[in-house]
Amino acid sequence: MTTENNKFHALQLFTDTFTAETVHLTNEKVGQYIRLLCFAWTKNAKPFSTENAYTICQCKTDDCCINVYELLEEFFILKTENKENRNKNTWLQKRLVQEHKYLTEKYNKKSESGKKGAEKRWNISANGKTMAPIPIPSPIPNKNTNKAKNREEKPFDIFWSSITVKKGSKHRSMKLYEALCGTLEPQEVANSFNRMVDDVKDKQFVPHVATWINQRRFEDEDSNKPDINNIITRLCKLGYNHVGNVGNFEKFRKNNKFYKIDRLDIDYKIVEDSD
Repeated sequence: MTTENNKFHALQLFTDTFTAETVHLTNEKVGQYIRLLCFAWTKNAKPFSTENAYTICQCKTDDCCINVYELLEEFFILKTENKENRNKNTWLQKRLVQEHKYLTEKYNKKSESGKKGAEKRWNISANGKTMAPIPIPSPIPNKNTNKAKNREEKPFDIFWSSITVKKGSKHRSMKLYEALCGTLEPQEVANSFNRMVDDVKDKQFVPHVATWINQRRFEDEDSNKPDINNIITRLCKLGYNHVGNVGNFEKFRKNNKFYKIDRLDIDYKIVEDSD
């Protein structure tokens, strides 16, 4: 284990994502999972062994060890494998690694900015002597240039203005978007996010935008399926009358017959409604 000091004593927990991902676990397993997350964070998200996991979860029975190993397999990444003794296997939590890297870079950047600000404020030269400030002429702003810059909307701004639910930090979302979605079409990424939002019945469980991007959920198969609103529009053009929705089903009528589409159906197949 590394002896590097941990600058970050608080671990940010995205409660909506955590609740959704652990709803199938027993209360005992949830507690063990939280212990493992906290332990990994105190070690700067560095790899830890199966033995360490058993110790931090205070396992004294085989059942406890089985539960903990199942948690490791589900929520952690196997870093190194020891085929002779799996207790020597080491594990990483990918999301913690990314979060620690993000905070470290942010901390270092802030620290560097502080040093530069102090040097500029005191105008300290290389030999340590204080020098008189040299006035720098301010250029006359070009109004036409500023207007052109305003017209060039950044990809993230297009994405942010297009999503239907803006949850969490916009700044962190922008940083993650630029890192992970820089080569993607912003409107398509926004459409993928909006389709996910439409599929979440209780909007309190919609994840933070930064979490959704960080988990690369724009690559999910379900997010790539057609927009249900586009499907409804196309069917109306084919003579179907959209009469509303009940639960997960969109209801249609044509030639005195009733049809429906299950929003949870990946292919959005329209079938005759016998209900």
